[in-house]
Amino acid sequence: METWVVVLIVLAVVALIVWGIITMVEVLQEYERGVVFRLGRVRGRPKGPGLIILLPFNIDRMRKVTIQTMAMNVPPQDVITKDNVTMRVDAVVYARVVEPVPAVVKVQNYLFAVSQAAQTNLRAMLGKYDLDTLLSEREAINRELHGIIAQRTHDWGVEVIGVEVKDVDLPDELRRAMAREAEADREARALMISADAERKASRLLSDAAAILSQNPGAMQIRFLQTVAAVATEQNSTLVMPIPIELLNLFGRLGGGDSGNGLPAAPPPAVSPPASSQGSQDPEEGRPPERGNGRPG
Repeated sequence: METWVVVLIVLAVVALIVWGIITMVEVLQEYERGVVFRLGRVRGRPKGPGLIILLPFNIDRMRKVTIQTMAMNVPPQDVITKDNVTMRVDAVVYARVVEPVPAVVKVQNYLFAVSQAAQTNLRAMLGKYDLDTLLSEREAINRELHGIIAQRTHDWGVEVIGVEVKDVDLPDELRRAMAREAEADREARALMISADAERKASRLLSDAAAILSQNPGAMQIRFLQTVAAVATEQNSTLVMPIPIELLNLFGRLGGGDSGNGLPAAPPPAVSPPASSQGSQDPEEGRPPERGNGRPG
């Protein structure tokens, strides 16, 4: 009977030794650090990476903390802008632990704490801007939000690397209104560009008309070019005006004045020379009077 008791005691001691050896050894990865608590008191500096030797039987307890950069998604938040526009905004926060001891001791769950700080500051800060600023000054808002959250999490041993507003969900009515506004703006710019092009074209046409007026031959060449351009369309009816030079040619062939292209006026009638036998009766040169067609 005593032999069995001794065997049981030996087995218990061996089990305790094995369990103590197992609890004494911990291995930390390169991206992990260990905060050691000895009888409830935190040791000075975090341990790791590599092999860590602890006191057995839970005298030393270690809590592992990762120092990798974490991307935390901020849930969509209902934000009312300065110009009373309601929208939903979500963001992403990039953070990492730089001091494992404060991250474990000063805050219960540093991931949850960083997420809540990002949500509250996101709603508070975006409410100070109007809609146009939120849509156009995204980078400046990200920098300001990053500074506010980083200042809040600095005492927790957590460094906020960056904050980015990911998506801005606008109401459908507001989207349609913004689309109409953008379309009207584009049409206004198009009209301004077209008017400016017309003004420049009118100046060029005025200069061209002044040059062509000094060279009538150039005007005829331009006319023939226009005729050739119109004649390329097979379904067009071409109306040919008569050139001025052709009218001048007809005037010269008819003996008219070649200056204006019209036939010359007939020469004035020459009166016969007066008779030398004295004055005639004034009734002689008068044509016979016509009757009224009735018999006398």
